[in-house]
Parts: sequence; C-alpha cells; structure tokens
Amino acid sequence: MVSDDATLPLDDRGLAYGDGLFETVLVYDGRPRLWDYHVARLLDGCQRLGIPAPSRATLDRLPRQAGPGLQVLKLVLTRGSGGRGYLPPQTAEPRLRWQCTPFAANERHWRDGIRVRHCALRLAIQPALAGLKHLNRLENVLARREWSDPETIEGLLSDHEGRLVEATCMNVFWCRGERLETPRLERCGVAGTLRQALLERLPISEVDADPRILNEVDALWLGNSVQGIWPVIRLDDTEGCCLAEWKLTDRHRELQNSAQQLLGYPVLPPAGVS
Repeated sequence: MVSDDATLPLDDRGLAYGDGLFETVLVYDGRPRLWDYHVARLLDGCQRLGIPAPSRATLDRLPRQAGPGLQVLKLVLTRGSGGRGYLPPQTAEPRLRWQCTPFAANERHWRDGIRVRHCALRLAIQPALAGLKHLNRLENVLARREWSDPETIEGLLSDHEGRLVEATCMNVFWCRGERLETPRLERCGVAGTLRQALLERLPISEVDADPRILNEVDALWLGNSVQGIWPVIRLDDTEGCCLAEWKLTDRHRELQNSAQQLLGYPVLPPAGVS
C-alpha cells in the first residue's frame, strides 16, 4: 500500500538535493515497533534541518495503514519545492510520502550468523548531520558497490579519521571481556532506533574505536530496527581476506534476544540448538 499521491515533481528538494528525512519501521498487524524512537528521530531531524514537522496525529495514522501480518512502513519527508538553487524557501511546504510492504525476517542470519567485510570508502565527518536518517545516502551506496559476493552480507564503515562508525545499513556492537560497546556517532553515522533502545536497557558503552579492535573482540554483532541483531561469524578486510572468525555462543544470544523482544520477534534458542 502506498500513499494516495506517491509522486514527486522534479523540483522537489528531496529528489534534487536529498533535502529530507526517512524512516523504515517494522509494523505487525498495524502496530509499529519502536515507534516513539522513530518519531523522536524524525522530529529531531526536522528541527535540525529546519523542516516543518508533521503532526504526531498525522504520523500515528500511518502504521495503521499497513495490512495484516509483518510489514515495513517507509515514510519519506522532504522540504518540498521552492527556493533558488541550494537556498531553501523561507516558508517550506513539506511533502510526506509513505508505503507499506510485506516483510519476512531473515531467520537464517539470526541463527547461523553472517560474514562481513571492511569497506575502503571512508565516511565524511559532519556533526551537523550526525545521527540523522537523511535522504542523502550516496556514501552508503558507493560502499555497498564494493563487493558482489553473495556470502558477504554487510560492510563496515570508518570515518576519514580512522574511527569505526557503522555498517552500510546497520549499527555495530561488540563485546570485549564483559564490556559491551558500540561506536560513538557524534561525527557521522545513523543513530539507529534499535541501537537507542538497547543503549537505554543494557550497559552498552559508546566508544571511539579503531576498526582493528574488531580482530580481537569476543563477539561482534550488526543490527537495525527491521532485521534485528545478526551475529558476525567472519570478518574480512577490504580485499575479502579473513581477519577474524567467531563461533556462536550463548553470549551472542543474550544481545540478540534483547533485540528480539523489543521488535516482537521470537526468542532464539541457545547457540547450537535448532
């Protein structure tokens, strides 16, 4: 299902410049998961970009448009048309578009883990946009073009100063000893809603980290608010050569099941149990 008017004119600033925001929300039988976190991030983005925000009532109606079962709601908010070149209009008339599509989670990745690699592309540092899910995602597109091997599921991104930031469409978590950690995102990267919910519920420290730290961690995960948490079983360099491997343990399941509960997914059995 899509919004009544899903088209965008060529002069829409979201289409022309990436001048806008988007959210992808897991919805089950019309009930959105982590909805307050998605709305809070969208409203924060509106404030920081200077785009008039939709009313909460308008936003709250959207998940109810989803059909039965598991769906993903994608909503896109642009500044609208107008202005001259990059100069935005003094009074913006934003456009809100949305669609709902059926979704099935990748249970094999939950159960068996995934292989990932480092990307050669480096993220630009821009604190004014850090954390936002804005429409300009060309860095992620270029990074995702770096590999075509279907066995490699995700790529890890660092910034221009060599700090680990995120994966192309997921946040990163790891365990060193008894310490759970995730990269700081004050300079760049997307502050995921699942990441925020986990930070509020678990003792996860936000740290500045060199990507080489991952070669020695006890466990590594990637996650977002649609797919949940995937454990990593192999990490490769930018050429596809293996840097580290992990066997799945119950330690992996602890973080995964915290995410499963937040998203309404089934709790996973202990590692090694089908």
